[in-house]
Amino acid sequence: MQLISVNIDKPEATNFIFGQTHFIKSVEDIHEALVGAVPNIAFGLAFCEASGQCLVRWSGSDPAMIALAQKNAQAIAAGHSFILFLGDGFYPLNVLNTLKMVPEVCRIFCATANPTQVILAETAQGRAVLGVVDGFCAKGLEGDDDILWRKNLLRQIGYKQ
Repeated sequence: MQLISVNIDKPEATNFIFGQTHFIKSVEDIHEALVGAVPNIAFGLAFCEASGQCLVRWSGSDPAMIALAQKNAQAIAAGHSFILFLGDGFYPLNVLNTLKMVPEVCRIFCATANPTQVILAETAQGRAVLGVVDGFCAKGLEGDDDILWRKNLLRQIGYKQ
């Protein structure tokens, strides 16, 4: 067995969701769930099929996001994993619960815009996702000024009142 890390290749501010599902039908069900949840959503989705032809299956509404999803799914190449890139102005918060409710979705590894590495184990049979490195290490505890900044930010961007 060999351990591998794959960097997610994307523009700095682009958000994505990386997860695991269990059926080829996932591509269409995730697509339908997203367009039903957020009008005019821009996204690209790719799914690594784990049996049969073992193709990267894909869908989406934005050609640039579709290309990102295809490229990253091919680099990861771990069966039944999926990666979903969101276009400008769309965030995981807008679709995460909808995505988690798709019956085929087994788990979400991350939902982020941070620099991310996927940690894989490769055997003679294939690849398994062991986890992700999402962003950077914590550098300390927040202080009173940091708490005030956090609370103010959430109110400024409309997530808290």
